[in-house]
Amino acid sequence: METQIEPARVADIHQVLVDHSRFWGERDLRSLHLLSLVREFGSTCLIARAQDGIRGYLIGFVTPAGVGYVHLIATRDDSRGSGLGRSLYAAFADAAQRQGAVRLKAITSVANAGSIAFHRTLGFDVRIEDDYNGPGQAMVVFTRSLPFEGTVRNC
Repeated sequence: METQIEPARVADIHQVLVDHSRFWGERDLRSLHLLSLVREFGSTCLIARAQDGIRGYLIGFVTPAGVGYVHLIATRDDSRGSGLGRSLYAAFADAAQRQGAVRLKAITSVANAGSIAFHRTLGFDVRIEDDYNGPGQAMVVFTRSLPFEGTVRNC
């Protein structure tokens, strides 16, 4: 089934939240879906849409220092392993570069082995930073230079 990657709308995030468990399983990350990011950074918040609904999404923005920061990325349970996550990252990297970004950044918890493995396959440098999210709260920080060596494609 063909999937189109396009800028996200607030209504898209509402739909993602209805189907939250299809994207995040048992993890409740609804509070991280900040609609203000979609409203303010619409060109770098992306939805992968197919005939049967939203298959994946990425919420990100570009900082004044030229960093394309990915706040959230997820693919629906029936789209994992299809390359859709890579395509979302490639589309984000393109949009971020158009806004002056020279590198990408994302973070995750130390326990999120799936995210760590995924970002490694995309060529990110991976480091654990102690106290990143407060005292005793280490996070894994991913960084990589642009351009992103991936292809934006319809899946």
